[in-house]
Order: sequence, then structure tokens, then C-alpha cells
Amino acid sequence: MGKIIAIANQKGGVGKTTSTINLSAALALKGMRVLVVDCDPQGNATSGLGIEKSEIENTVYELMIGDCETEQCICESAVTNLKVIPSNVNLAGAEIELIGMNNKEFILKDALSKLKDEYDYIMIDCPPSLNILTVNALAAADAVLITIQCEFYALEGLSQLIHTIELVKARLNPGLVIDGGVFTMYDSRTNLSNQVVENVKNNLEQNIYKTMIPRNVRLAEAPSYGLPICMYDPKSAGAEAYNNLADEILVRDGKKKAGTRKTIRKTKN
Repeated sequence: MGKIIAIANQKGGVGKTTSTINLSAALALKGMRVLVVDCDPQGNATSGLGIEKSEIENTVYELMIGDCETEQCICESAVTNLKVIPSNVNLAGAEIELIGMNNKEFILKDALSKLKDEYDYIMIDCPPSLNILTVNALAAADAVLITIQCEFYALEGLSQLIHTIELVKARLNPGLVIDGGVFTMYDSRTNLSNQVVENVKNNLEQNIYKTMIPRNVRLAEAPSYGLPICMYDPKSAGAEAYNNLADEILVRDGKKKAGTRKTIRKTKN
């Protein structure tokens, strides 16, 4: 049975979508069957994996309001072994549409439960807010991966996010766990990045992944080409970082032995 991971942080611009795209691609290129669920109305994970948002008929929105079945939403991505349930701006209206609907917090969970046997990992890209879409993602997930930007206010809001996760665990999803945090936009040349890392490690009582995602120009360029970094520039520092993070996750989940690694291979677009 697959593992559902929600990539979350209610702050915007902290690397959630970048991590969803590139971690999912790295896992897929290591032979994992991966499904990305884009729960952000901006649809950046959708376009970042080579899917044209304006040309798709069925999205997470249609799925959540009951206009289509789960299988009708799934699209092929630019990466072998990686599929996507896409999103577009229509999803912004989901919160209003779901008012008064019974068990609205479990719509995504019910939809994804039918797919867990088909994938090794289902990665949910959460929106930058704690709304009904995020609650649906947390209710459906087995684990949460928190992206933490290396900036002065990194800890601000993390306590609220963790509180929300604990509420969801208590009331909606008793099995939910926090897999840990991953630092993004890390720059080893600056004192600030190093101070933030130490500050978060000292104050956040959660696991922190050893891999830190660097600031990287090629990583920022890749989405505009509809490609994950491991296909856009597999030799870049960003590709190496997400490859290492995927290895960490596979070792932790018992899908790979520590000390072994598979080389990223470039896939045809």
C-alpha cells in the first residue's frame, strides 16, 4: 500500500510546490510509482510537470464537487512513473461549493483511498493557507512534510501549522504523523541561513531532514519549461539535493538500504 505525504506550510514562497515537483520526480526516477495531487488553485505543480492547465477537463475541483471519478482526473506527466491529478484556478471556488456538504473534510481521503494500492507515493501539494483544501489534504495523508525557508521569520507560523496538524490528528485523522521538516533556499555562504537552521533545530521538536535544498538558479528556471530539475538540469545542485532527499525518504520508509544510491537518469520529454 502506498504512502500519502502532504507537503505543507501555510506561508507562501517557502518551496512547497518546488519540493512537490522535484521530490516526486526524483522518487519516480528511482522506480517508485508516484502520483502528485495538486491542491493549490494556482496549479503550479500541474504546469511544472508539463501539463497545460487551460487544456484539462477534469481537475481536483471537479473531483471534490463530485463531477467526475478519480480515474478521470489522472494525467500523464513529463516523467516516467509519475502521474498527476491537476489543478487550475477553478479550485479557488471549492470552499464555497463545499459549504453544507456532509463529511466535506474527507472528500479527498475517500477519493485517494481507491488509489493507494496503485502507487508507492501520493504527494499532495497544499495551498499556502489553512483552509478546507489543506484540511482535506491532512485528513487524507499518512504523513506531513513541512518545507522551511531559510529566512528570519522561518519559525513564525510553524507553531500554528503544527497546532493545526495536531487538531486534524485528534479529530479527523488519528494516524497522521509529521515526517519532518526540510530546509529550502539554503545558502551556506550566509550567516543568516546557518542561524535559521540552528534556531529551527533548537526550537522545533520535530525531525529535520539532513538534506537541505539550496538556492539554485536552475531550480528556479525549470518550472517555466514544464520540467522537474532532474530533467531540466540533472547535474545541478538542486537536482542533487532532491535526489538526496528522495534517498533519505526511501531509507526511512524501508524501501532502500542506507548507503546505497541510484543515479538520476534523464527521461525523454
